[in-house]
Amino acid sequence: MIERISREELVKIYNVEITFFDELVEYGLLSVQTENEIHYLMYEDLPVFEKLTNWHYDLEINLPGLEVIHGMLQKMDHLRRKNRELMNKLSVINEKYEDI
Repeated sequence: MIERISREELVKIYNVEITFFDELVEYGLLSVQTENEIHYLMYEDLPVFEKLTNWHYDLEINLPGLEVIHGMLQKMDHLRRKNRELMNKLSVINEKYEDI
């Protein structure tokens, strides 16, 4: 079973405008699946939707601002993972030299 929620259900539950949801998709901040002309958001993408919704409605951040913040956070996450990967490689190298 595919775990997803329709756009219509989502905007009802979160009490947001459907245009806001559509703009998130247009800006590339959300990825949707379409089936029989119904747009669906995957459950795994709900935390991103919730975060963007909170920033927009609670902090009054506009769509271009959401795009910038979201992009920066993604880059930071990528750098954090890359840093962890490099640190792991470095520890392996250090272990090899300690054995010599």
